[in-house]
Amino acid sequence: MPGSDPSRDAAAVRFPPPLIFLGFVMLGPLIDLWLALPPLTVPRWLGAVVALPGLALIATGVGTFRRSGEDPTPWTGTGQVIATGIYARTRNPMYLGMAIVALGLAVALASMMALLMTLVAVAVVGRTVIAREERYLEAKFGSHYREYMARVRRWL
Repeated sequence: MPGSDPSRDAAAVRFPPPLIFLGFVMLGPLIDLWLALPPLTVPRWLGAVVALPGLALIATGVGTFRRSGEDPTPWTGTGQVIATGIYARTRNPMYLGMAIVALGLAVALASMMALLMTLVAVAVVGRTVIAREERYLEAKFGSHYREYMARVRRWL
């Protein structure tokens, strides 16, 4: 669970990544109001169209973890490097999916600042979640994980 003892076998992620994305995206409309920015002129339904592939990536990533017998939450340990399925194409399909869903939500909110805040969320997740996970996995699996990192891109 977030905030648990970081000395145990886990990446010591302290805050759920979906809430990081949601929190930053929801700041967007507030900033829009504060700065009196006009809404984006896009159909709001387009947000759902943008978000659907992100939801599919998240579901695929979670499914691959579960089929491997692993817990997909980032504050739990893992017994293996998952490098099959979607993880043979991207090391972080769930975070990529969350970023795409956040973009879809920003479009649905018609908020330029929410779009920009999605980029901030990606940076924060990269530094506070992905970096911790990669340090943990490299320390635990060594050259096996380094070879995986060399073979598979982080995002796409």
